[in-house]
Amino acid sequence: MIVRVRPFARGSVPVATGEESAAFDRHAVTGLGVPEPALMESAGRAAAEVVQRLVPRGDVLGVVGGGNNGGDVLVALRTLAAWGRSVRVLLVAERPEPEPLLHGWPLPTVRDDGGERAGANGWDALAGAAVVLDGILGTGARGAPRPRQARAIAAVNVAAGVVVALDVPSGVDAETGVMEGAAVRADVTVAFGWPKLGTLLGEGRVLRGRLVAVEIGFPPVPEGRFGAALITPAWAAATRPRRDPETHKYRVGTVLVVAGRPGMAGAAVLAARAALRAGAGLVHVASAPENRVVLQSATPEAIFVDASDAEALAARAADADAIAVGPGIGTDTQGEGVLAAVLDAGDTPLVLDADALTLLGSGRPRRLAEVARTRPCLVTPHAGEMTRIARFGSEELRTRRLEITRATAAELGCTVILKGLPSLVAAPDAPVLIDSVGTSDLATGGMGDVLTGIAGALLARGLTPRLAGALALHGSGRAAVRAGKGEGILPVDVVSHLRDALAESGPGESDLDLPCVLLDLDPAR
Repeated sequence: MIVRVRPFARGSVPVATGEESAAFDRHAVTGLGVPEPALMESAGRAAAEVVQRLVPRGDVLGVVGGGNNGGDVLVALRTLAAWGRSVRVLLVAERPEPEPLLHGWPLPTVRDDGGERAGANGWDALAGAAVVLDGILGTGARGAPRPRQARAIAAVNVAAGVVVALDVPSGVDAETGVMEGAAVRADVTVAFGWPKLGTLLGEGRVLRGRLVAVEIGFPPVPEGRFGAALITPAWAAATRPRRDPETHKYRVGTVLVVAGRPGMAGAAVLAARAALRAGAGLVHVASAPENRVVLQSATPEAIFVDASDAEALAARAADADAIAVGPGIGTDTQGEGVLAAVLDAGDTPLVLDADALTLLGSGRPRRLAEVARTRPCLVTPHAGEMTRIARFGSEELRTRRLEITRATAAELGCTVILKGLPSLVAAPDAPVLIDSVGTSDLATGGMGDVLTGIAGALLARGLTPRLAGALALHGSGRAAVRAGKGEGILPVDVVSHLRDALAESGPGESDLDLPCVLLDLDPAR
């Protein structure tokens, strides 16, 4: 069976906020001499190519605002008209007359009068359009749209045609993805140069629809210029560790999985199986002695360690290349003892998850920081655990996810995966890595245990916590896609497809097949 590799991307993909994008525009124009009109021409023509490929027939209506975003729409409309498409302009802001961007093309134009209607055949034209281009507001817009723009957004949202937004859907904050008032619900968003952060976070992730990033003539982006980057198949293929032709089990990573109090053998089984499928050469599982029979039956490839024997546990932890600790160990005195034995075993790289985070982080973030600064460390909180570690409320975390994750990584001095949609990987002094394949299908108990096992194995195989965490996210997400179970997927399904998911190579596939297309993400699920 051939499985399509999504998302499409030819390599590393930077992600910009609206401000970062504007600053780079200025740098390209004033610092490097790139003509600003050339960028707008290239952007509009690339958008026209995507529209023509996706919806090759029918009328196209552009809803045009006053900024560069509206200018991009005008170039796209003029280009489509030159190719023989029927196009129309609906102005919802003041622009010059005659419009220089139209290069003399007499496109039918209706002006919004600022009232409830846009004049004869104005809003009515939306009903007959096969494509509606959203150029109402751009990446620099902040706060709720003004009444005139809000009316235009409302009209676009009830249009029957395919809605194509340029850079960001109007009304979506280009940095946070938050909508403070009306916002366009797009079927497709065409991003220029690189995705804008707000189309990957919050409401913007859902409102963007399919996300297509196109090349428009920007100069290369220097490493570290933007604060975030997207985890793509090409990045994953270049990052994953590879075994030497001549090797043995002790040279390809020994990982200790510490999981499972009495009655919680499942967490240990899932984490251990995931570590094995992620390519660890040897896996030890430290768990409650009551779980031994279950564990040795379910994972005969792993070596059992009695977690109640502190001396044996510490010795095994000291010999491991990496330790993954936390799933189901409990938060009582017994759990505290298990965690203490692991932490006292030296400076072995750590993945801290679940109960380990509760024991170290709840109300005691200084203790977690002390542990994290003694060795390479990856912590993997979900939103509830993050609110306790970072001491922010859930609503503040929802609207400031990336900012808070980055700040927490800096405070703790380690790598942080904030699990969610999308999951984020933040490390001190490095761009945040954003997962591109996770879906709500993964919102099932036990998925976190699988992620912990994968990350532990990759850490043991020599990756840094940042790379191990990001590759673990991508691998588990791709394994879920390969499983094809939708909302009924189970953690065991992810584990069973993990080997093939991590072995994927190449940039993925896109049915657009246009040279200008750099990235093609499916709508968020």
